[in-house]
Amino acid sequence: MSKQNGALANLTKGILKENPVLVLVLGTCPTLATSTSVVNSIGMGIAATIVLICSNAIISLLRKVIPDSVRIPCYIVVIAGFVSVVQMLVQAFVPDLYDALGVYLPLIVVNCIILGRAEMFASKNGVFASILDGVGMGLGFTLALLLMATVREVFGAGTFAGITIPVISEFTIPILTQAPGGFFVFGLMMALVIKITHGKTRAAKKDDLGCAGCVNAEACARIRKEEAEA
Repeated sequence: MSKQNGALANLTKGILKENPVLVLVLGTCPTLATSTSVVNSIGMGIAATIVLICSNAIISLLRKVIPDSVRIPCYIVVIAGFVSVVQMLVQAFVPDLYDALGVYLPLIVVNCIILGRAEMFASKNGVFASILDGVGMGLGFTLALLLMATVREVFGAGTFAGITIPVISEFTIPILTQAPGGFFVFGLMMALVIKITHGKTRAAKKDDLGCAGCVNAEACARIRKEEAEA
């Protein structure tokens, strides 16, 4: 039962408790840029999820082989390989989505969510657990994008997935499709998550304030140690 509970926790934590966008505040740039359209948000979410799952699995398999001193460059090479595959597939089969996502598709290589999960989870856990972590985090990222895109597209453009909505389309709030509107919706979504969880998300706990609560704390500690030894 404990193993099942652990697997379930790895799968579900990214949806709300440790949502990479609304709680850990990672991947903000692609979130704001691609959440103006429901179609674009789903496309970006699926692409990032595929890369996240595959890179987590490979990095977990190689975690005992990759030297600690060059782990970050190795992680980036693995991630870049999967991003290239996904990019070519999207360009070949969904060219309209490829054009809509533009530069943000190849920039998945440096997405903080993917690199962060590689460093903080996949490099320390087994393949199955890492795959579940990738699925959970990818699902949380996609859901956050979809929720933000729904609000911004429906009320900002009067459409849903490109389909015009009667009445609402006549009373739109255009600023929601722009950068200020994106930040506004982003803040509302973060506040909503805190309200739903009663402030019990990982990022909101008082005990997590300071370096000890930062998702990059361990990575920073390693860097400081390497600099000191050098």
